[in-house]
Amino acid sequence: MFVYTARPVRQTEQAIHGIPFSVHHIRKEWVFGTRPLWRGRVKIQVSDVHRTIIDMLADPSVGGGTRHVADCLTAYFRREDVDVERLIDYASRLQNGAVFKRLGFLGERAGAPSALVDACLRRLTKGNAKLDPAIPSPRLVRRWRLWMPANWTTDAKPR
Repeated sequence: MFVYTARPVRQTEQAIHGIPFSVHHIRKEWVFGTRPLWRGRVKIQVSDVHRTIIDMLADPSVGGGTRHVADCLTAYFRREDVDVERLIDYASRLQNGAVFKRLGFLGERAGAPSALVDACLRRLTKGNAKLDPAIPSPRLVRRWRLWMPANWTTDAKPR
């Protein structure tokens, strides 16, 4: 379980009733894309599916690594509630250039609408980012300004 909060965090790894939580501090303006969920008399905010996708693109480790994030993105594009404009809006609000690089690259592989791929290309920042920061990445895909792990092919088509 991942918890994002605008409150200061002292202990990032916590267990409540035996359930492990990873707690991350974020800026107050980054608290968006949530919906209320009631647990008894306690109201908590849970990210919507669009925000969850963007969070996984911002930090692939929270999504189980880039391969799993790619699978989740592919499944997202099959949903009836896919919302390209909301993805772009959420990614823009995070102000993280790597999100657009990963979203564009993985979206293109997953058969995303061309409007999404074009929007990502228009928002590319100047630097290069890693597709997965946790993995050595020796190859650069210039189109997306992304460093790729050696075991990733750049021309793969969606399953």
